[in-house]
Amino acid sequence: MILRAVSFILLASAAFAERPNILLVLSDDHSVPHVGAYGDANCQRLNLTPNLDAFAAEGMRFDRAYTTAPQCAPSRISIFAGRSPVALSATRFAQPARPGTLLLTDALRAEGYWVGVDGRNQHLEGKRKDAPHVVDELEKMSVRGEHFEGRFDHFIPGASTKGEHLAKVPDMLDSALDKVPEGKPFFLYFGFNQPHRKWGDDHEGIEPTKLKLPPDWPDLPEVRLDYARYLAEVRDLDRGFGLLLETLEKRGLSENTLVVFMGDNGEALLRGKGTLYGRGLHVPLMVRWPEKIKPGTESDVLVSGEDLAPMLLAAAGMDAPVEMTGVNFLPALLGNPFTGREQVFAERGWHSGPITRSDGFDLSRSITTKRYNFIYNAIPERGYTPVDMAKKNAAWNAIKAARESSDLSELHERLYFDSPRPVFELYDLENDPYEMNNLADTEAVREVEEDLREKLDRWMVREGDYLPLPVHAMKGLKGK
Repeated sequence: MILRAVSFILLASAAFAERPNILLVLSDDHSVPHVGAYGDANCQRLNLTPNLDAFAAEGMRFDRAYTTAPQCAPSRISIFAGRSPVALSATRFAQPARPGTLLLTDALRAEGYWVGVDGRNQHLEGKRKDAPHVVDELEKMSVRGEHFEGRFDHFIPGASTKGEHLAKVPDMLDSALDKVPEGKPFFLYFGFNQPHRKWGDDHEGIEPTKLKLPPDWPDLPEVRLDYARYLAEVRDLDRGFGLLLETLEKRGLSENTLVVFMGDNGEALLRGKGTLYGRGLHVPLMVRWPEKIKPGTESDVLVSGEDLAPMLLAAAGMDAPVEMTGVNFLPALLGNPFTGREQVFAERGWHSGPITRSDGFDLSRSITTKRYNFIYNAIPERGYTPVDMAKKNAAWNAIKAARESSDLSELHERLYFDSPRPVFELYDLENDPYEMNNLADTEAVREVEEDLREKLDRWMVREGDYLPLPVHAMKGLKGK
């Protein structure tokens, strides 16, 4: 009996030792293409992301990864819970998931993992600064405060990686990993502030006049300068990420640590963050797992932010809880047959800001396939205002000034100031990657539009969405 017990313990220990450590790294407001490995001309010419590029060469790069929302809080909650923000009742900025929602970290911890969160605020428990009575209610609901923090072995509400804090990244990682008991696998979320606004004035070595701009941006000096400062933040992000990997290597943890790098949502630039266009949702996703993932591989399978939780649980040898609706894409990572998704869905709700403009309050939903992006704007009368750029931003003010002086092109006038916005937008991503030509309500893609609208209806019904369904909005338009 004793020998049997010892044998069982040894077998269990061996199986446990095979479980990988997991390091989940999120950048902040960072969309494709802003990594050299994704072919970005500016990043490649200026060598802005050498560490991320090297990391991509050591694992798998996903070319069609999307977040579930173009805003930090709902996107991050979705990543941890493996569900859409709509299903979690977390579409309002910084609203935590419902009480009792199972997180990826809960499932891992129950199976013996040490779990921690560090770096930039992960938004899982709401806004760091909110009205006292709101904080009080969240604490009573146990989705904030001591009870919530008790679900983690290491909990840092928010630590900056900006400016002089960037050099402290190795110390931050060391401090967290020093707490991991010997022999236990760990899961650690580490968030970077970069390249979130506010940006510094420094953009040394990045000459604004030499940057390549996308065609949907007005070519103005202020837009170029704003972009140069953003790219300087991307460069800082890359440096910080390099420090993380260097620290893992020094601790001898690189070989048995599955490292995921992903953008939490799109860039705070024009037609990016806060929108359901590609630059609001389409993010870098790269995964390294030595001896498991073939180096230098690429995948064009569609991945949603809600798919990370079931994938990571599968990598740890666990089945995803039934509540999680994300798709486990571990087979794709391991080079095995994988059908994957036909589409990804996303939502846009209230963001921090005024309820009278789209940078603050907007309600929209989208469905993206490999070829098309279909967007439903439930309150089209909201004029477009770029998120995090409305207040005293020189680039946005220059665009408005160009419009007032009739110096804005017809294309950019339509893209930025069309009012009301269309209720439905449909873009052919193959032929129109910058989403400048809305094909909705045209005969050439009528069947495609009807199919995507019906699929969006079905998803909204399944998720318990509170918005009027697209089919009902369509009937209203026809009734005009």
